[in-house]
Order: sequence, then C-alpha cells, then structure tokens
Amino acid sequence: EVIRGKKWVLSAMAAFSMVACAPSEGDEVVEEVVPDSTPTVIIETTMGQIVVEVDLVAAPRSGANFIWHVSAGFYNGLQFHRVMTRPAIIQSGRLTANYEPREAQVPFLENEDTGLDNVRGSIAVARAADPHSAKSEWFINVQDNPLLNHNEDEWGYAVFGRVVAGMDVVDQI
Repeated sequence: EVIRGKKWVLSAMAAFSMVACAPSEGDEVVEEVVPDSTPTVIIETTMGQIVVEVDLVAAPRSGANFIWHVSAGFYNGLQFHRVMTRPAIIQSGRLTANYEPREAQVPFLENEDTGLDNVRGSIAVARAADPHSAKSEWFINVQDNPLLNHNEDEWGYAVFGRVVAGMDVVDQI
C-alpha cells in the first residue's frame, strides 16, 4: 500500500507483498519511475521491518528496476532464498516460500557503475556471471563486501540504495 509520498510497503515472512499501481504485463521498465530521487520501500518480514531508501540519482536503471518490480507486485510471496557468509549477504527476488522460481518478464538489466560501494547495509542488484544478466534479484550486504564493488577490472554488483532502518532484522536473517 502506498503510505505517504513515495513510500511502499512489502510484507511477508521474509517473503514480500505489496499493493500499488501495477503496470500491465509487457510494459517496459523505465528509468524515471517517480519524481522523488530517493523513494523508500518498507520490507515486512516475519522478523520485523527493513526500511530501504533507493537512490535513483546514483543508480537510475538499477533503482528504477527495483521500484518497478515492487510496484508491479512481483516480490509478493517471495523469500530470502540465499543467506551467505562469504560474501555476507541476504538475497531475494526470485523464489517463493515453496522454492518455486518466479521469472521476471523484463529484459536483462544493463549493469551500471553507480559509484556506490557494497558496504554494510547497502542493497545491490544480484546477477549471474554475465555483468548484464540481472532481472529481479537483489541482495542486502550484511557486512562490507569490497570484492563486489565495481572497479577497472570487474563490473561488480550495482548498489542502488541502503537500509535506513532494520539492520537488526537483516542481522537476524
């Protein structure tokens, strides 16, 4: 549900749900989703809330992709399906609570150098080995993960925002 301004709520068990204006299937992901340059998304989990601020200035493509999936309701019923210690991340954006994959019906996202680092609390695009293979998956860094940053030799993983409240929930997960 839209709370006030550009704030969305996602809820579930470490799965997500959200009500908002959903684009029609086949709509293109656009770079400028909302005029607000730092929309807020509230992720409701069984362990509490995680509040994420999305940076559409530094990460226009990655941030807009995430907001588009949120507003389309794509993340409803999904869970944190990957919890890793090296690198320390929690990842979501593809598997339901029954571990069934949900395929995003959007083109692959071109990776971008946002200038933001994979530090504790940042949220970034998850992808396969191909740097331009992201669609809907994302992760939150549980600790600083400098090896995931963009540099002159590696594309890295595009950071598009940060946790502004609920890092204790991230740590519990």
